[in-house]
Amino acid sequence: MLAWSKSIGRCTVSFISVLLTQLALFLVPLFFSASPILIQLTLSALVLVVVLGFGGWCKRLLGFNASAPAFVFCSIFFIWGVHIAIVRQAISPVMDVLFNVEMIMLIIGLFRIMLKDPGFVVSESFSLGKLNDNSVLGVQTHNESSLLQMRARYCKSCQTYVQGFDHHCPAFGNCIGQKNYVLFMVLLVGFITAEISYIVCSSLFTSKFRVLEENRVESGSILVMARSTLLFCVLQVLWQGPFLIWHVYCICFNIRTEEWVNWKNYPEFQLNASSLSGENYQETSFKNPHNKGILQNVKEFLTLK
Repeated sequence: MLAWSKSIGRCTVSFISVLLTQLALFLVPLFFSASPILIQLTLSALVLVVVLGFGGWCKRLLGFNASAPAFVFCSIFFIWGVHIAIVRQAISPVMDVLFNVEMIMLIIGLFRIMLKDPGFVVSESFSLGKLNDNSVLGVQTHNESSLLQMRARYCKSCQTYVQGFDHHCPAFGNCIGQKNYVLFMVLLVGFITAEISYIVCSSLFTSKFRVLEENRVESGSILVMARSTLLFCVLQVLWQGPFLIWHVYCICFNIRTEEWVNWKNYPEFQLNASSLSGENYQETSFKNPHNKGILQNVKEFLTLK
């Protein structure tokens, strides 16, 4: 019961955070409609930072923070609701159907990646409670070779080892590892595609708004809502785009984010070279023992099991 009440509380905080975010974003085009789009985007980004600060304040006050997956779900349903109630009036039926299908696929993908095993390493030969995650792999010598072959890395959030570990994704509430890396990439592309679709649809709505205008006060609020949600989606694309490019790079060169950031903790990524001047020290540089060429690396990614 305590766990359920805490989960409900976190989801409630996430729901309130989404409403506050969209309300604050609503104020940007309401009061700065004549400002350039870059200024509106900057103000919108500041709004999102304030919301993150609100989440930290809730954690200190209530003892728990917002649920990132619940925030993602609530944001999806909010954008979808604005599309159904407002934006779809100005777009073609084909675009409407395509966007609705994209949102349905996103929700299905979110449920799958949240519940799918990323590749948790389960072994009776060692106790996770006795492992030291500051060491190379934090395991005894007779387990090191097997975990190295699996590229198992320690996740501090899940407090376990994950095969092919890339990173822990708070938005999906799960680790990204060998068993769900392909699904993660598909879902990331799906998010960007759906957001770009909404940007196009809401842009069409704002351009055709004069035709639909009937009551100035009501229609003005509708237009502002369409613009504020457009700004929200543009901000999402601006950070998800580089994030996607980074993971495409990792796939092409067969490297994981965890391995790239903390390569000095993993001996297989270290190349030691003695000093040429005869001094008593060695220089350590990065090497990637898993790189087999771009084509082979992509093939290996597509055939991950």
